[in-house]
Amino acid sequence: MENLDELGRTIAAALPGAVRAHGVAFGELTLEIERAEILRALLWLRDDAGCPFTVLIDITAVDWPQRDARFDVVYHLLSLSGNGRIRLKIQTDENTPVPSAVNIFPGANWFERETFDMFGITFADHPDLRRLLTDYGFSGYPLRKDFPLTGFVELRYDEEQKRVVYEPVQLVQEFRDFDFMSPWEGARYVLPGDEKAKGCK
Repeated sequence: MENLDELGRTIAAALPGAVRAHGVAFGELTLEIERAEILRALLWLRDDAGCPFTVLIDITAVDWPQRDARFDVVYHLLSLSGNGRIRLKIQTDENTPVPSAVNIFPGANWFERETFDMFGITFADHPDLRRLLTDYGFSGYPLRKDFPLTGFVELRYDEEQKRVVYEPVQLVQEFRDFDFMSPWEGARYVLPGDEKAKGCK
């Protein structure tokens, strides 16, 4: 797949009404697809003999809070026979579900669950859209750029009560207090653990 721009034009011609734009960046072809047409595009790319992208590598998202359709849902496909990759992007907002690709690529199951868990993007007709990485009682979506770093609960196992307990989030360090010091300059204060090194000399 040497001429990616030509490949983009070929795909756009084969999928009228589905491809909004295409371009080549960093040696990879990116297609912008209409949200309602994503399944047709994925199916064609998987089954077309000219460019069979038979492997779904990943589904993820990018958050643009200033846009009305704030999320780009991004699909990465691989063609083993053509030794090439392709990226598909669709746009959606917080409330509009994206068609699930599980029936075309069964591996999309966990990718879509992860995207739902991290960004709150829902996938219509997904067989089991539950949280994957966060806890069952977790509130919010960690990779949204408007997600607060504090104010929610965390869980831990309490040895005395012999059960998992929920508590308000407590940060264990002054994570906002950066000194921007080069690690080669040496700290002007004692770092935790340095007191142990004195007896080793």
